[in-house]
Amino acid sequence: MPTLRQIIDCLERRYPLATAEPWDAVGLVTGVHDQQVDRVLWAMDPVESVVDEAIAEGADLIVTHHPLFLSGVHSVAATTTKGRTIHRLISSGIALYTAHTNADVATPGVSDALAVALGLTDLEPLGPEGLGRIGSLPEPVSLLQFAEIVAAKTPRTAHGVRAAGDPKRVVQRVAVCGGSGDSLMSVASERGADVYVTADVKHHRTLDHLEDGGCAIVDIAHWASEWPWLPQAAALLIEDLGGEGATVTCTVSSTPTDPWAFTVRSAE
Repeated sequence: MPTLRQIIDCLERRYPLATAEPWDAVGLVTGVHDQQVDRVLWAMDPVESVVDEAIAEGADLIVTHHPLFLSGVHSVAATTTKGRTIHRLISSGIALYTAHTNADVATPGVSDALAVALGLTDLEPLGPEGLGRIGSLPEPVSLLQFAEIVAAKTPRTAHGVRAAGDPKRVVQRVAVCGGSGDSLMSVASERGADVYVTADVKHHRTLDHLEDGGCAIVDIAHWASEWPWLPQAAALLIEDLGGEGATVTCTVSSTPTDPWAFTVRSAE
């Protein structure tokens, strides 16, 4: 059974802290380095429902993509949700670790996982500093057919899959960026992408992009765009620890932490 320190060493070889954005908050949040870890729960967000799941499963460590705190705090009193989360983690002996933008730029990382889930091959970095990926589908399909592939290969969400462009447009060269990636729209077009898959795209940026002759856009929920990283990262941790003669049980959280619960369409 590995110690928390051994697991952190494995994670930080894959996702070095120095590669995180300066504004980010990554690394160990709670936990003692010499505590032993038998079960690891992987999740997108360190919310109370995920802590409930960790306690129920007897997890010793939660690894999340999104941080619990992104700015400095002066109190972790249990009078706030985040304060209660910290108290419950500590009282339950559960460590919390975050790999965020350092996992975004890793190889393999968040965008690799999304690209592989969509069936892309011959992957290359899309933007500067390793953000995003660009690759190819095995054969060309229409934009509508591709949107259906995206819907089938990513978690179901209330947001669904939105596409900007002609449904009949033929696409094969595909760029992706897990998370908020609308800043790379023009880069995707410049790199020869027929379609760009990301999350949190903005109205005006998308409209201008299309008016300028840019590639088609497929917009999915932020949570869904990054979720494929969880099983990928869990498998890599098991592999890395195995190389050191250690074993750990990894579980990907079954708790959907996408904040959007449902959509209601306007009348025709």
